[in-house]
Amino acid sequence: MPQLDFEEGLAPPLMPAPGTPPGETWLWHVPGRGYDSAHERAARTDFAQRLAGLKGYRFAGDFDPQRPVGAPQYVVPNDTLTTADAQTAGIHGPHDLFGGVVPHSFVATKAITHPLVDADAARPEGWSTDFAAQSADAVLHGYTAFSLAEAQRAGRMMLARGPVRVKAVRGTAGRGQSVAHDTESLDRQLEALGEPAIAADGVVLEENLRHPDTVSVGQVIVGSLVLSYYGHQRLTYDNQGEAVYGGSQLTLVRGGLDVLMAEPFLPDALRLAVAQARSYHAAVERCYEGFFASRINYDVAQGMDVHGQWRSGVLEQSWRLGGATSAEIAALERFHADPTLQRLRAASGECYGAEEPPAGAQIYYRDVDPSVGLITRYALILPDADPA
Repeated sequence: MPQLDFEEGLAPPLMPAPGTPPGETWLWHVPGRGYDSAHERAARTDFAQRLAGLKGYRFAGDFDPQRPVGAPQYVVPNDTLTTADAQTAGIHGPHDLFGGVVPHSFVATKAITHPLVDADAARPEGWSTDFAAQSADAVLHGYTAFSLAEAQRAGRMMLARGPVRVKAVRGTAGRGQSVAHDTESLDRQLEALGEPAIAADGVVLEENLRHPDTVSVGQVIVGSLVLSYYGHQRLTYDNQGEAVYGGSQLTLVRGGLDVLMAEPFLPDALRLAVAQARSYHAAVERCYEGFFASRINYDVAQGMDVHGQWRSGVLEQSWRLGGATSAEIAALERFHADPTLQRLRAASGECYGAEEPPAGAQIYYRDVDPSVGLITRYALILPDADPA
């Protein structure tokens, strides 16, 4: 696997020339991209204000990409941006935003994780045929399809190996997924997604692991501060009783993934997860020209397949604000305040209904969100414990 660090090749952040206006940090809600619930907007505002403090910039509120750029700016968008978005907003590299930029919108979705069913399959403009080969050692077995017929064909091929997980490519927090055990349930689940949605965004069909552990591998870059981490996710139940993302516990180190890989007590399974995330990331950089990111998170599933074989692979990528961002920013603040600090554990969390956050948690949202009901979102710096 390529021994690349996510920040390799990044130029150091440019310092404003003497006499230039102070920098400004902006929130940018790109229309039509989602992540627009009340709790997501509140979290984004909190994060942007704290990132402004880390940058030494003024928090300037909502961003208008049409306004003239008069000072160094740092943008916190609601989603991964396209190259066209970035050009409109004057974003030229990873030091200009908290998030990422992709050449085509589909690159930011689960769709790129798996190959097409054959060489003649439908695909969006800009699709890389090389990515699947270059990332094959980093992902689970699966296919992506952009037509209902091709999805049905790929699903039937996979059912010969065992149950198939059907995934809407833009689903988040574990939503938009189901498991097909036979052709009847496969067809029903695909038809529920609908031919127009599949043609527009694609659908992922992936081997289904039994009770997998989801490992998060990531990196954040703010100014000259680079943190890398691994962590574990937990599930909780939302107000409708559906199992959804409930938070992450992260172990963060100062520096690149080489520092993380050098952790002396890192178990083999976690070491593999970090290596697979690096391999996936390197393949994106090689196959999708114009990609860059300052906030990077890869979910790696590890568990038993239907045949009892242990499996590990990247499920998806996130180059935008995510569930772990509250923990990332809490850690960034600690590392910024203490230049001698080299390692820290932090947690993010989401609670629904009457569930209470742990003692000592920093609550940054607790209210009834019209889209999900009563939800509490928090971050927590954890005491030192076993490194893994």
